[in-house]
Amino acid sequence: MVGGERRDDDAWRARVRRWRRPVVEVVLLVVGYAVFFGVHDLVGTDEVQATHNAQRLDSIERAVGLDVELGANRWLAGQPALIAASVLYYRLYYLPLVAVLLWLILRRADTYRVLRVTLLVVAALALVCYWLLPTSPPRFAMPGIVDIIAENDPVAGESTRDLSTGRNHFSAFPSMHVGWAALAAYFVWFTLRRERPRVAWLAWLFPAGMVVVVIVTGNHYALDVVGSALLLTVALAVTRPWARVRGGGG
Repeated sequence: MVGGERRDDDAWRARVRRWRRPVVEVVLLVVGYAVFFGVHDLVGTDEVQATHNAQRLDSIERAVGLDVELGANRWLAGQPALIAASVLYYRLYYLPLVAVLLWLILRRADTYRVLRVTLLVVAALALVCYWLLPTSPPRFAMPGIVDIIAENDPVAGESTRDLSTGRNHFSAFPSMHVGWAALAAYFVWFTLRRERPRVAWLAWLFPAGMVVVVIVTGNHYALDVVGSALLLTVALAVTRPWARVRGGGG
């Protein structure tokens, strides 16, 4: 009887140990999310500077032939069948990232511990960019842009244009809708590139779609997307050597 109780106690302790780490990681993610968006709403809120930076981006794009936002936005405004899908894609961008992180925590814990430093570096670099370069999105700064999200989002709607809510509306550069989508794809690619290479490469379709959506909805300039790519490149350049060592040379 005593031996049976001891085995039950050992099994219970083993289950607690097995779940302790995932629970701690999830709690840390929630805390990190709150900290990121708390700081995000405090930095780069100068509307005048944000408008000036947006105009500079627009002028650079016109000089190099990247000023596609107005034409793309007007095209989407004339496609009612695609508007709802675009709004949904834009609004739920975080769900694939959350799903990937939970998958890593629960099923690939060793890989998650290798990759979470990349997540932290990306978040920190994004906040620095928002602080140094507050930038209005095209829907605020570019005449003629239709605010697709404000006009068609059934939940937030016009509140997305309300500057009195305490949210930071001037964090267009870089586009972290694209940045987080690309990071989710990178995590999938990094994890599955050897065992399931086709699935690993297919993950990049998600950020590719996000690039299109953020531009046609009037939420980002093409150069915001370029900024996202540069940010992720810098983050990987900083963290990849460490990840190779921790990941066994992968």
